[in-house]
Amino acid sequence: MLRRRGFVGAFASLVTCPALALAQPAAWPARPITLIVPWPAGGQTDITMRILADLAARQLGQSIVIDNRPGAAGTLVGPALRAAAPDGYTLGQLPITLYRAPLQRKVPWDPLKDITPVIQVSGVTFGVVVPADSAFQTFGDLVAWGRQHPGELTVGSTGIGSTAHLAMEDVLSREHVGYIHVPYKGTADQMLAVATKTLMVGVNSTGFAPYVESGRLRLLATFNAQRSKRWPQVPTLRELGHPQAVYTSPYGIGVPAAVDAGIVRKLHDAFRAALFDPIHLQELAKYDQEPEYLNTADYGRFVQEVTARERQLLARLGITPTHAE
Repeated sequence: MLRRRGFVGAFASLVTCPALALAQPAAWPARPITLIVPWPAGGQTDITMRILADLAARQLGQSIVIDNRPGAAGTLVGPALRAAAPDGYTLGQLPITLYRAPLQRKVPWDPLKDITPVIQVSGVTFGVVVPADSAFQTFGDLVAWGRQHPGELTVGSTGIGSTAHLAMEDVLSREHVGYIHVPYKGTADQMLAVATKTLMVGVNSTGFAPYVESGRLRLLATFNAQRSKRWPQVPTLRELGHPQAVYTSPYGIGVPAAVDAGIVRKLHDAFRAALFDPIHLQELAKYDQEPEYLNTADYGRFVQEVTARERQLLARLGITPTHAE
């Protein structure tokens, strides 16, 4: 009788507490997870993401397999996540170019609607460089010369609509400096052009480091929120009176839009622990990167805000989905 009463009581508790009944299936994840990295294998981002994934896998109790899908400036992760099942077993590294692409050209996916940001991880250091013997000793010198010689200042970037291009355009347009923008296909070509004085000013990520450290280029300022640990003597643009000029091309992890909120929380917690693991931090430091952690809610707000800001900036530049370059 006691056994029957105990059974009835247990059954009744499941009926009155459906959440308890639903909690009985095997916990997620029950099988390996795939992380899409939209860059070539063996590159800087691929290496750091593999370390991050391995550390997160330890937290989740399942392996995370890297799926490299390079091309289209890192945006191939967009359609891949849109097409993936919303079960939490397919993740993607989200470069800022993913959110910029629909502002520059027509694409059959919408990163703001098709993807749920999980966690922001890090970004890169961008800086303004000039030849070592340039008359521009400071960024202020560059601005003053540009005002006095409208349309004569030549400034290079890694391409039209790239982070380097938008960052410098944002600053110089506010300073009312007209200049000639010179897009380059890669870092090496641009840095060589500055070092040989073919180009007056270069804006790039830390591909400029070997040139600065060898004394061929001078670093005038960076676009970080705080001064770089590697170049603590170099001011940030924010320090120089441009509070909006923080550009680090931040990236994070995302999943298809309909993934369960509980799974998103588990992923966030696992990748947050991995992000701040000393092994990952040491790897980031090799590339002059710092953690730029944002939780799920803050990361979601950030991508909305940066999209709105860049939409305005690209419109000012005349770069739209129907007039993309």
